[in-house]
Amino acid sequence: MKRQLPIVSVASTASTGKRVARVAATASALGLGALAAWDYTQKKHAVLRNYPVIGHARFLLESIRPEIQQYFIERNWDGRPFNRETRTTIYERSKGIHSEQAFGTERDVERRDYESLLHSAVPLSNPRVPPKVRVGGEKCTKPYDISLLNVSAMSFGSLSDNAIRALNKGAAMGGFAHDSGEGAITPYHREFGGDLIWELGTAYFGARTEDGHFDAEAFAEKSQDPQVKMTSLKLSQGAKPGIGGVLPGPKVSEEISQIRGIPVGKTCISPPNHSVFSTPIELMQFIGRMRELSGGKPAGYKLCIGSRTEFLAMCKAMLETGITPDFIIVDGSEGGTGAAPLEFEDNVGLPLTQGLMTVHNALVGTGLRDRIRIGAAGKIASGSDIVKRLIQGADYTNSARAMMMAVGCIQAMTCHTGKCPVGVATQDPRRTRAIDVTDKAQRVKNYQESTVAEAVRIMAAMGVSSPDELEPTMLRRNISPSESWSYAKLYDWLEPGELLDGAPGDWAADWKAARPDTFHLRRGQSR
Repeated sequence: MKRQLPIVSVASTASTGKRVARVAATASALGLGALAAWDYTQKKHAVLRNYPVIGHARFLLESIRPEIQQYFIERNWDGRPFNRETRTTIYERSKGIHSEQAFGTERDVERRDYESLLHSAVPLSNPRVPPKVRVGGEKCTKPYDISLLNVSAMSFGSLSDNAIRALNKGAAMGGFAHDSGEGAITPYHREFGGDLIWELGTAYFGARTEDGHFDAEAFAEKSQDPQVKMTSLKLSQGAKPGIGGVLPGPKVSEEISQIRGIPVGKTCISPPNHSVFSTPIELMQFIGRMRELSGGKPAGYKLCIGSRTEFLAMCKAMLETGITPDFIIVDGSEGGTGAAPLEFEDNVGLPLTQGLMTVHNALVGTGLRDRIRIGAAGKIASGSDIVKRLIQGADYTNSARAMMMAVGCIQAMTCHTGKCPVGVATQDPRRTRAIDVTDKAQRVKNYQESTVAEAVRIMAAMGVSSPDELEPTMLRRNISPSESWSYAKLYDWLEPGELLDGAPGDWAADWKAARPDTFHLRRGQSR
């Protein structure tokens, strides 16, 4: 005998549905009423006190404003810090896709400050990739050949372990350098053996005594590792020149403690200035000491240019001591990946173009340029960026944010929150797992390789086969909608040794004010 199923009437089902709906409506009303009461009585948000419940829409819209701005409002060419065109180019090149555009430029090529590179009527038909740049002066016994484009300084802690792994593996695959950042060399930098530039900041992480001073013995041991190719002293960086940093105690884990050489759980302060020098002469002496301790490897420093007189003081210190850095990395105020107060990001330091040309001309004018290589770091993303920086005085370039994008960064601009949506700038393991190291390393290699190749192709279109052949006349800037000037006309370019023979024009006062024994100048003396 078959079992009969109970019969449920349509009316019964409808009645139950109505009861559920009434319960849900009642619960919703009670919830909204409770929220309204809370909003009306709380004292933190004035909007919610005057507009209970509906005021939350304001905070919701504000929270998604960056995404709406980036994906629906901004045009291809006017986003900041990197526009949509640039980001797309980086993503496509990292994936091995030809980043080409149809139907002509979207830029207003007649606007003031628009820059253009001059092509030749006889471009080269078979451009060759230029040789790497040799870094190392006469006192350097282990020079290093560096690529035209390298990974700029980014520390573990700012970036995740998988991001560091991907960057270093990509550098190893592509044969370019990876700057450690000031957070010390970590196991993640060493896993794949890519060439390293070890950067020391004011806290001397990785070569630090218990009281926060420089540990020469630890530095010598680590800098002589074969994977470390150069050592760099960070004087300042583009994002926040002139200030240090604070690593709160709760963030100082056992891992961070071992890597940086600081106590677990204790707040660590990176001071704004160095304890190893206080004068330009002492700076040069310490650079010489770094070179000796590392076993003769190239030693130099990185800075964002402020006062031109201060840099001239450094040049005078080089002349007086006979000690020159093997390289100087010029960071622009357009940088960078380090989180910083808005006032510093927007208002402090010289842009890369001005800083780079200040350093180049100062070294030329003092007869020191042929001993020192100049690296440019600050918003380098495309082949044209490389060529422009070479014209302005650089020998090679470093990139940070574009390399982050090759790893997967989407410019969410949440680096300082620890909530990076793609796992690049965070220490949250649930987020960092999104980075497949093998895949992203290949993208880093692809991006670097194709960007350098594009720089070479641009130089070939300009009729030159080597960066040495680039000249200031080859880069022009609109000074009005109807007139453009070349960099040769826009800026003064010093001749070799010209400052020593009698400083010209507005360089004269700065040269006179600069002193090799002090950075402190009387008011009104510094430019």
